[in-house]
Amino acid sequence: MLPGALFLRIGSCFPLAFLMGMTLSIVNSNAADLTVVTWGGSYAKSQQEAYGKPFEEKTGKTIDWVNYNGGLADIRAQVKSGDVIWDVVDVFPSDARKGCADGLFEKLPENMFSSSDADGNFEDDLIVPRPNECVSPNIIWSWVTFYAKDRFKGEGPRTIADFFDIDRFPGKRGLSVFAQSNLEMALVADGVAPGDVYDVLSTEEGLDRAIGKLESLGDQIVFWSAGTEPLELVNSGQVAISTGYNGRVSEAILFQGAEYEIIWDGQVLEEEWFALVKGSTNRQEALEFLKISATPQAQAEQARWIPYGPMRRSALKIIRENEPWFHGGKTVLEHMPDREEVMDRTIIADPDWWTNNGAEASERYKAWMESR
Repeated sequence: MLPGALFLRIGSCFPLAFLMGMTLSIVNSNAADLTVVTWGGSYAKSQQEAYGKPFEEKTGKTIDWVNYNGGLADIRAQVKSGDVIWDVVDVFPSDARKGCADGLFEKLPENMFSSSDADGNFEDDLIVPRPNECVSPNIIWSWVTFYAKDRFKGEGPRTIADFFDIDRFPGKRGLSVFAQSNLEMALVADGVAPGDVYDVLSTEEGLDRAIGKLESLGDQIVFWSAGTEPLELVNSGQVAISTGYNGRVSEAILFQGAEYEIIWDGQVLEEEWFALVKGSTNRQEALEFLKISATPQAQAEQARWIPYGPMRRSALKIIRENEPWFHGGKTVLEHMPDREEVMDRTIIADPDWWTNNGAEASERYKAWMESR
């Protein structure tokens, strides 16, 4: 994932992450039995409820929840100095891969998750495969398109191709300033199967095709750069449809009663992991936390507090069988980006592709934006 997109998600997908997050005190890690580093706000709240409480109840130990701004710099400095004060860290897919390759994270014990098996083998139960032996399941989120239900008369847009159909569904379109997700969505809208997107994007012709599809929107584009903006653009009527983060849009529906229609067709699914910092002085506590957070029940429980998808199919089954699941008494399965009903038309983001090709793709996208 590109650094800009990382910052965008940190500051926007988690509602009030920086405001509410500041209220979570960052105390001396030695005061607690385990330090878990994450993003703050309602996202951290969901982790505390789903993962932290069961850990503390089972072990009798305490957790210090610390907020950070992402990246590997602090982790690298701790590991290099030998003064490791963090234990478990919530990491984006690119950092999960690089951190493991660079020896900043511990490889987790084999069969560590065998006791959390539900419907068959643990690895087979994961919706997105573990990229290495260093990571433990956390959550799944996605880039979606959405609009206000009263925007269109009759049947509104239903597919990613409809997002690009200005004639049938007139009005401006909201797009993020980052290439990631826009290029993938454009290709699927142009007829590429979701599973073939990165093969096509790996060619010069494929990149041209994606840019060409975006160009077909003409002057009907409004660019956004922060996660609150798509909702503001749609609410104000400045755009008819916009891309956005599923968490932001679904929370507006679930908490504020917003009348949005989400187009799940052609969404781009993103993964997020936990990792154990190399040299952690609370290794056993950390492993126990990771075991608990990886269980189907804990994975399902997080979705009770925030509309991000669990990484395990068995967790989705728990939600499905126990609706209304959301803590406000509403059903939440229809807001899970990785539920079975939408997966056949979902693009699963490829962090390795973006690591290898992101610079070129982003330059092309930037050049296209600036030429408008």
